[in-house]
Amino acid sequence: MIEVKNLSKHYGENVALKDVSFSVGENTVVGFLGPNGAGKSTTMNIITGYISASEGSVSVGGYDILDDPNEVKKQIGYMPEVPPLYPDMTVKEYLNYIYELKKVTLPREKHLREICALTRITEVRGRLIGNLSKGYRQRVGLAQALVGNPPLLVLDEPTVGLDPKQIIEVRNLIKSLGKNHTVILSSHILPEVQAVADRIIIVNRGSLVADGTPFELEHGGKQAGDQKLTVRLEGPADEMQKTLKAIHGVLEVHSYGEKEPGVFEYDITCRGGTDLRRPLFGVASKRGWPILALESSALSLEDVFLKLTGSAYLSDNAQAAGKPARKDGGKK
Repeated sequence: MIEVKNLSKHYGENVALKDVSFSVGENTVVGFLGPNGAGKSTTMNIITGYISASEGSVSVGGYDILDDPNEVKKQIGYMPEVPPLYPDMTVKEYLNYIYELKKVTLPREKHLREICALTRITEVRGRLIGNLSKGYRQRVGLAQALVGNPPLLVLDEPTVGLDPKQIIEVRNLIKSLGKNHTVILSSHILPEVQAVADRIIIVNRGSLVADGTPFELEHGGKQAGDQKLTVRLEGPADEMQKTLKAIHGVLEVHSYGEKEPGVFEYDITCRGGTDLRRPLFGVASKRGWPILALESSALSLEDVFLKLTGSAYLSDNAQAAGKPARKDGGKK
């Protein structure tokens, strides 16, 4: 659906993006994660054609953003961080205006009615946008992105300023949209992305520093390094330790000795990116060794994020909460 190749953006001597490349398939939700100033919005603005790149190329639905800008824009529904709303229009007037602006050919009344129902703004269609709450204005902004039923939705900080209930509602909506659309969700709020994304791309200081599913980022790869699993097994100690060492991907097995009669605890270190749970279960089941406890010490998404971006995330969120940023970068 999207192909970004060697994308760079310069503002004089300031480098906003540096050689960023990634591709996104159909019907998936991609979280675009990074601290403030990392290059998220710049990338979104280039994909949507709002600004041009200094170097590189972007194609959407097979159309190049420079060669076929109008075709690309037909493929995209864009919700910027501050939705482009007209406070003196009613919701109905505004959506009709967007319908005309996008030159949509779908049946007008039915299409707009479905969008209002989907974004839960039906009850405020006749009200002035300027009189709506922040939550409703965000929903109207999302509704305008859906006009024309574009295959790609680009959402830049869609829940900023919403209360917890409204955030959950928007998250659920994004999840449902991901079944029939490609969604790029830009945010610097970790739970926001983790709650809805099938895949996460992390940028920092204009460069792409991580790309994978939430599980992959939390359980290994270059970001997390070697992983550990702690397991309690019932069976013969020497045979269990030898068998665990033979599992593919295992680097080291350390025994903590007998914790219960006939039950032994082991720390298993495996290569980053290795999911040891299924092979471990298969080995234990085959030999009749009950697994009485299993705990992973994989890095959390926040741990991975902090390793890649330093203290920026904690500083941003501490300031937003009115608290001083921690000087240790979040390390305990």
